[in-house]
Amino acid sequence: MTVSPVPTDVIKATRAVEIFNLVKEYPNPYGDDFRVIENFNLNIAEGEFISLIGHSGCGKSTVLTMLAGLNEISDGGIIVGKKEINGPGPDRAVVFQSPCLMPWMNAFQNVMLGVKNVYPHATKTERQQIVEHSLSVVGLGDAMKKYPRELSGGMQQRVGIARAIALQPKVLLLDEPFGRLDSLTRMELQDVILAILAKEKLTALIVTHDVDEAIFMADRCVMMSNGPRAGVGEILEIDFPRPRNRKEVFQDPMFFKYREHLLSFLEQRAPLKSGARTFAHRNTMGFIDKKGTKLEAAAAATATSVA
Repeated sequence: MTVSPVPTDVIKATRAVEIFNLVKEYPNPYGDDFRVIENFNLNIAEGEFISLIGHSGCGKSTVLTMLAGLNEISDGGIIVGKKEINGPGPDRAVVFQSPCLMPWMNAFQNVMLGVKNVYPHATKTERQQIVEHSLSVVGLGDAMKKYPRELSGGMQQRVGIARAIALQPKVLLLDEPFGRLDSLTRMELQDVILAILAKEKLTALIVTHDVDEAIFMADRCVMMSNGPRAGVGEILEIDFPRPRNRKEVFQDPMFFKYREHLLSFLEQRAPLKSGARTFAHRNTMGFIDKKGTKLEAAAAATATSVA
């Protein structure tokens, strides 16, 4: 299972998102401001799927909410569609861990709530068609009139996904969207998301703690260093073709090498603050004996490039 890498010049020409020197600080009444994120840099190509992984508390969701425009940027900037963002907008849709549905509205009305705000000049028929299409895409064509109390957790999350794609965003942001679901429902919704992204040609970023999920869904896994002052530690390019076949991916020997790379980063290399290291074209790094070995030098020697 191999696929030719996208040329660097093509990626540069089709950037959907540019995050440069991103900083997030919180006020500290007892001293200097507390810097959570420092010099976070990442470019995302159009149609690319990025997974963001790291230890709890390192700032993954902070980066996502800044990209969504829901969290103020302390320094640096974010460009989406060649425009620097300064707040939320319909070009970026978010699916949270909790679906956050209005309990007094049925599935159709919950999705229509966003559609009315984004398409105020569309006709009633046009808005209805958008909502019906979005709910049908996530498999809820027969449950449009059901209220949240009548839906399972997985079905409620499908409504949240439908609400996001109904806005026809340029970038879909997923903040641990499957964290509250059982394993089977989780896999079903992973496939739903991948099918939607392939059909709608969307760019996406997912925050996850699940290493297998990060590898299976993404084109690149971005690993964050430990906080405070967290940034991009390593970037691992995933060399599986699309559409992804779950059985083939999970049985491929490269899957286990990718998995070991992510796990070894989290256990051994996450504390390093020496700039982003990119591992490309099946060039992975596993666990190493730390005795008498400088992890930073070993990682730099194995990486394809170091920022």
